[in-house]
Amino acid sequence: MGLMGFEFVEFASPTPGLLEPLFERMGFTLVARHRSKDVLLYRQGEINFIVNREPRSLAGYFAAEHGPSACGLAFRVKDSHRAYARALDLGAQPIEIPTGPMELRLPAIKGIGGAPLYLIDRFEDGKSIYDIDFAFIDGVPRRPVGHGLLTIDHLTHNVYRGRMAFWGAFYERLFNFREIRYFDIQGEYTGLTSRAMTAPDGLIRIPLNEESGKGAGQIEEFLMQFNGEGIQHVALSTASLIDTVDALQMAGIPLMTAPNDIYYEMLADRLPGHGEPVAELQARGILLDGSTAGGQKRLLLQIFSQTLLGPVFFEFIERKADEGFGEGNFKALFESMERDQVRRGVIDPT
Repeated sequence: MGLMGFEFVEFASPTPGLLEPLFERMGFTLVARHRSKDVLLYRQGEINFIVNREPRSLAGYFAAEHGPSACGLAFRVKDSHRAYARALDLGAQPIEIPTGPMELRLPAIKGIGGAPLYLIDRFEDGKSIYDIDFAFIDGVPRRPVGHGLLTIDHLTHNVYRGRMAFWGAFYERLFNFREIRYFDIQGEYTGLTSRAMTAPDGLIRIPLNEESGKGAGQIEEFLMQFNGEGIQHVALSTASLIDTVDALQMAGIPLMTAPNDIYYEMLADRLPGHGEPVAELQARGILLDGSTAGGQKRLLLQIFSQTLLGPVFFEFIERKADEGFGEGNFKALFESMERDQVRRGVIDPT
């Protein structure tokens, strides 16, 4: 398919004026407006967020069903027409996106939850889809630095129980993804299983989660609130997570609180010689994972926002030679979220 990374994530909301101030607090800048539609381009580093406010559009209908959400995603490909034809040959369902005169037709197929998965081969400066369909705002940098966020690291999807195998096979068959991680996490009352799928280019990561137990676990709660399958969280990379977190907190983005003191006291045992400033991580609630075996440090720093769009949240991540997903933190995080569900009455511990 000639995959070359993520191109954009598309967002929509049934409530006007919800997305724009949120993205601005996250460090994004409005850099361009669509020439003929009520569609905005927010950007930070190499990250493109499309805000689709067009009425009676696929994005609008998606938001009416699911609430404010990530309603579409785009992969970069070498040749969109060839990739699209190949996807259809392999059984993908086409999605027709209405276009106006002198407007690019973006090929798209049906993805998880019915959200369009676009295939984009115009992304070079001066020749991109934005240079053709959008008007850039004078005096605004093309790639604002914002809070230091750089790229889309991964998009984690929640699916119905029993559907993870179907969607894993979808990405394997169409895009030659491979499973690089598999998790089966059991809390005290509920559980989840997760398959981390990665494209051949190593730049596109799509973890898939499904409920493994019975009852109102975290995945089930998301599916009920979201009214279906979809993107649970958007993970964005940075070169300095401490600096990015400071900027996010100053801007008023609510982040998950730090785990208990024991978590940070155990870091020296779990990752001997990691060399990270534990006190600074603990003060911000930043999690640390990876490996230091054999004297080779492969570390991952991560933190999650609270839910910001219905049940949807964001992750902020710094990779230091580690290509995992913080699996060493998963059980601790899962159990803390489970305790929160008990506190809110979603889970009955009796």
